[in-house]
Amino acid sequence: MRILVDMDGVLSDFDGEFLKRWRERHPEKIYIPLEERTSFYVKDSYPEDLKPLVTDILLEPSFFREMMPMTGAIQAMKEMKDMGFEIFICTSPLTAYKNCVLEKYEWVEKHLGADWVSQIILTKDKTLVKGDYLIDDKPAISGVETNPTWEHIVYDRPYNRDVSKKRLDWSNWKDVIDL
Repeated sequence: MRILVDMDGVLSDFDGEFLKRWRERHPEKIYIPLEERTSFYVKDSYPEDLKPLVTDILLEPSFFREMMPMTGAIQAMKEMKDMGFEIFICTSPLTAYKNCVLEKYEWVEKHLGADWVSQIILTKDKTLVKGDYLIDDKPAISGVETNPTWEHIVYDRPYNRDVSKKRLDWSNWKDVIDL
């Protein structure tokens, strides 16, 4: 079985890192707590005048490298691998990729180990990647292939709770994936 696992917001705590940096850099400005987010894209939750500040944080050096792992993510990845599953980290880089691409590789090496670096698939179109499952927090995955080979399992986040698909967090992954 081949399992594709998204990185930002699934393996690594994208929202936690963003909110930490936002509060450090802009303590006087409003922020949108994760529990109140209704949009997958963090920038879409902020008023127009604050969107450039959101972008600045996402493009900062070390933003992707410094994210903390999601609770239970590292253990789950290692358990899946030990169970004999083919595991790939299937992640989309920002279009303004200057820091993002390298830092995703550095994050994987730091938190999962050097042998996992060869398991990274960077793509803007996840529908082109073959697998049995894609674990992703994005509510809808679209691309060139209208019928990808994988089943989308939604990683549970406040902004995707209206999606009625299989969903998991790392505490229940064994109950959700057909073992």
